[in-house]
Amino acid sequence: MAIELLAYIERHSSIHSLSGATKLMVFLLFSTAAMLTYDTRVLAGLFIISLFVFVVSKIKLREIGFVLVFILFFLLLNNIAIYLFSPQEGVKIYGTSHELIHIFGRYNLTLEQLFYQLNVTLKYFVVIPVALLFIVTTHPSEFAASLNKIGVNYKIAYSVSLALRYIPDIQRDYRNISQTQQARGIDISRNEKMAKRIKNISAIIIPLILSSLDRIEVISNAMELRGFGKYKKRSWYNEKKATKRDFITIFIGILIFVGSLWITFQNGSRFYNPFQ
Repeated sequence: MAIELLAYIERHSSIHSLSGATKLMVFLLFSTAAMLTYDTRVLAGLFIISLFVFVVSKIKLREIGFVLVFILFFLLLNNIAIYLFSPQEGVKIYGTSHELIHIFGRYNLTLEQLFYQLNVTLKYFVVIPVALLFIVTTHPSEFAASLNKIGVNYKIAYSVSLALRYIPDIQRDYRNISQTQQARGIDISRNEKMAKRIKNISAIIIPLILSSLDRIEVISNAMELRGFGKYKKRSWYNEKKATKRDFITIFIGILIFVGSLWITFQNGSRFYNPFQ
C-alpha cells in the first residue's frame, strides 16, 4: 500500500495521546526558540530534543522520507543562494576572517561563512522534524479544534482541517487515475522520452483537476445544507481534553523556550562567536 504524504499516521505513542492544542503550543514555542537563536549550542540541544521526540512518536523515517528529501533539496538550494548573494555574511557577523580558499573577487571560503551556514542548516534540522511530526501525529479535525481553542475563528480552522484532509485524497485520486491510464496503455515511466512523458502525465492531471473541482462542490453543498457558519461558535467531535500529561508537556516546552533565550542572549547577541 502506498504511503500517503503529510497525512495523519495513527500510532499508539505518548506524542499521539497529547491534545492538538498542546502540540500546537509546544511546536510554536520550539520553532520560535529555533528561529530567534543563532547560538550553535542551543541549536544543537534543540536538535537532540527533536530527534528524541521523533523516536518517541514511533513514526518511521520511510513514512516521511520523500518529504524530508524534498525539503533537504531546498535546504541545499538555500545554502547555495546564501553564499552566492552574501559570501561575506559570516565575516560581517563574527568580525573576523579565516580564509580557507580564495575563489575570485569577493568570493572566498571562510570558516566564519561555513559556521554561519552551519547554524542556518541546524535551524532547518531543528524545526523540520517537529513540524512534520506535528502534522502526521495530529488528526485534522483535532488540529482544527486546537486552532479554535487558541482563538482562531472556527471557519478558518475548519478550512485548515479540510486542506489537510484533502492532501491524502488527492494522492489517492492521482494513484487511481494513473493506474487507470496506464492500464489503457499510457506510459509515464522512464521508458518514454521526456516530452512524451509530460504529454502522458497531462492525461492524469486534467482528470485529477476535474475530480478535485467536483469534490469541492460536493463538500461546499454539504456544508451549506448543514448550516455551516450560522453560529459564532461550534463544538468539535475530535477535541481532546487537556490532561496532566498535557500540562507537564506545556511546562517543559516553556522551560525549553525560556532556557534557549537565556543562553542565547546572555552575552547580548543572538550569535555564538567561537572566533573571539
